[in-house]
Amino acid sequence: MKHVILGNGPAGVIAAETLRRAAPADDILLVGSEDAPPYSRMAIPYLLEGNIDESGTWLRKSPGHFDRLRIHEVRGRAVSLDSDGRRILFDDGHFESWDRLLIATGSHPVRPPIPGIDLPEVQTCWTLEDARAIARFATPGARVLQLGAGFIGCIIMEALAARGVELTVVEMGDRLVPRMMTPQAGGMIRKWVEDQGVRVVTNAGVSRIDCRASNDAPLDVTLSTGEVVVADLVIVAAGVAPNIAFLESTPVHVAKGVLVDDRLETSVPGIFAAGDVAEAPDLFTGAHLVAAIQPNAADQARVAALNMAGHETRLKGVLAINVLDTLGLISSSFGQWWGEEPERGGAGVEHVDAAAYRYLSLQFKDDVLIGATSIGLTEHVGALRGLIHGRVRLGEWKKRLLRSPLQFVDAYIARSQQPMALARSQ
Repeated sequence: MKHVILGNGPAGVIAAETLRRAAPADDILLVGSEDAPPYSRMAIPYLLEGNIDESGTWLRKSPGHFDRLRIHEVRGRAVSLDSDGRRILFDDGHFESWDRLLIATGSHPVRPPIPGIDLPEVQTCWTLEDARAIARFATPGARVLQLGAGFIGCIIMEALAARGVELTVVEMGDRLVPRMMTPQAGGMIRKWVEDQGVRVVTNAGVSRIDCRASNDAPLDVTLSTGEVVVADLVIVAAGVAPNIAFLESTPVHVAKGVLVDDRLETSVPGIFAAGDVAEAPDLFTGAHLVAAIQPNAADQARVAALNMAGHETRLKGVLAINVLDTLGLISSSFGQWWGEEPERGGAGVEHVDAAAYRYLSLQFKDDVLIGATSIGLTEHVGALRGLIHGRVRLGEWKKRLLRSPLQFVDAYIARSQQPMALARSQ
């Protein structure tokens, strides 16, 4: 059996290693599109901070790791796929055949259609090449405008602050991290960031980027508010989109990402998908969603690889998990953090200690915790994930948590030890 894995990020690497254990005699081909060893994009901020060098971003640091596992590595970018002939065409003109195919091509940064966005001083922060460019421009005292304050944008802030730049962050939403934080939590993160010396502009975008006539800075950045900000560097952190262009005109069903079932198999038998590119069933609703976070990528990669090797395995469901460090302030969100409508059994509670930067939101459907958001709660926060992922029936503990949400650890200990027995007793 020949397995081809498109993408050598975390999902591709974990899938290849899982396949080797599950199918010791099979051929495994791991394809990466960049001229670099398999690496973690989440390590790029640490590279920019100077805490690691480029080798510190590598996913597997032991020399000859993939050779020892008989995982063959090649460089290439898929440009088209022949599902009937089971062949892939790559950008250098060569073809590869497969018996089982895993699409783990990840995602790419969104570059909004803004005049001037292709100027050399406008960068994304997604690849090692991007990091090298940012390091050249983001020198101490440089004026940097960052477009976007989502998950990736907030991670980048730490690295930029460490480089000593003068930072302005522009976010189209009404708060920071609007796709993982409640309004109260997003507002608290904004205040924290501003207290660290970062200027934040919300409910605004960038209209255009122009080269300046004077020599004191290269760029004039015009905001949607009409304000013009002078900048030496613009970093675009406006989100990511799955790499699916090569699947056009194929029978592989695509929505926002590649649609897969709970085996991570696509609409074409023998073709699987995992990681940022996959659109898999949600843990609670069963609706398909792209959850572009590394824990989900790892889980999906293992399930996909086992099924590719013929070991029937099913994914329990995608759980949205985000843990974020924004200039030293730790925040997290799990599951359906925005809650459920009351008429559908939804209820929620917030605990706010703004002075101490501590916050907790719990969201329930009936007596099951379906979502949570926290700030400043660095200990035992895994209990929130455990309650949500295990769909633990809380019983009387729901009322206790609505009165005192900080007792979630006690609820986890009391109710998750024998969840099946507890469920049968109700």
